[in-house]
Amino acid sequence: MALLSGLWTPELLWSLSNGPRRFSELRRDIPAISAKVLTSRLRDLEHRGVLGRSVMPTSPPTVEYDLTPLGQELLPAIKAIVDVGSRLLLRDLAIPSPQAVDAPGPGHLDPEHLDPGHLDPGHLEQ
Repeated sequence: MALLSGLWTPELLWSLSNGPRRFSELRRDIPAISAKVLTSRLRDLEHRGVLGRSVMPTSPPTVEYDLTPLGQELLPAIKAIVDVGSRLLLRDLAIPSPQAVDAPGPGHLDPEHLDPGHLDPGHLEQ
C-alpha cells in the first residue's frame, strides 16, 4: 500500500494505463504536477520496478515511460478506487444540499442529466 501512497502515483499509473507516454504527455495528462515532482516520482517508480524507461535513439533523445508487469498488477486496485470515487461523486451530486431542498433554483443539479462519461474507467476493461 505504501507504493500507491506516494504523491501523484495513482495519477501517473492511471495515465500510463493506456500505454507508453513521454514526459511532456504526462505533464499534459496531470497539469497540476510540477516537472520536478514528476521527475522525482518517475525515478522512484522506475527504481521500485513499477515502470520502465526507454530512451529512443533520436536527436534529441526521446524518452518513454510504460508500466512493467508489476505496474500492470496495480491497475485493478486503482480502477477500483476510481470506480468508488465516481459513484461517490455522482451520489454527492444527486443529494440536494439543505438550501436546494428549500429552493431548487437554476443552480440545482439533476443527476439524470449528468454526463459521467469522463469518469468512466472503462478503458482498462478488456
